[in-house]
Amino acid sequence: MPSEPHNKKVVLVIGAGDSTGGAIARRFAREGYIACMTRRNAEKLQPLVDAIRAEGFEAHGFGSDARKEDEVAELVETIERDIGPIEAFVFNIGANVPCSILDETARKYFKIWEMACFSGFLTSQAVARRMVARGRGTLLFTGATAGLRGAAGFAAFAGAKHALRALAQSMARELGPKNIHVAHVVVDGAIDTDFIRDNFPERYALKDQDGILDPEHIAENYWYLHSQPRDAWTFELDLRPWIERW
Repeated sequence: MPSEPHNKKVVLVIGAGDSTGGAIARRFAREGYIACMTRRNAEKLQPLVDAIRAEGFEAHGFGSDARKEDEVAELVETIERDIGPIEAFVFNIGANVPCSILDETARKYFKIWEMACFSGFLTSQAVARRMVARGRGTLLFTGATAGLRGAAGFAAFAGAKHALRALAQSMARELGPKNIHVAHVVVDGAIDTDFIRDNFPERYALKDQDGILDPEHIAENYWYLHSQPRDAWTFELDLRPWIERW
């Protein structure tokens, strides 16, 4: 087992986009954690890395395909060997691509499952092995309403998110007694992103009424979960705007 360089603490965010994932990485960085973030294209991470560093914190971006076991193993080994122990892990890959069940293709269905579920298994397993050896850590999974119920046009996404939630439940029950906190976050509602602004302007207009989720507020809840004492751990936390129908 590699030594822990300088006893630094790392948060690893798998799927650090421009909104939720990036906000989570920044929130942990403000607490002194080294922010390690992944996307398939590392260049897209550079603005986020630069922003965190500009605030005086340490950040690293990695190009890595979370669906590839060898790339996941290399990613975790590199971070643990060269940067520090992964104390907090966040799986934040979405893959929400709606389609009628009558038109869905086997290729796309499988790809959505790979992105939203299988990659969650590969990455969390690799990190969990390190955490169990140290006897501590937090594993957080970003879920969605689709993980609780399937909706018309969302068979592939719902199937993957149901499976991800089941993975998190199984891991929580197995790893909790080993001092590993596993939690699943149901994010239910539109998030303040360029995508929502450009494609759903009427929904985005509700921002002034606190009608869409602020990524910074989502991130605050991830830090809250990581900070919980183990006599009062939360497994599942749902976040939604006050106007959301559910």
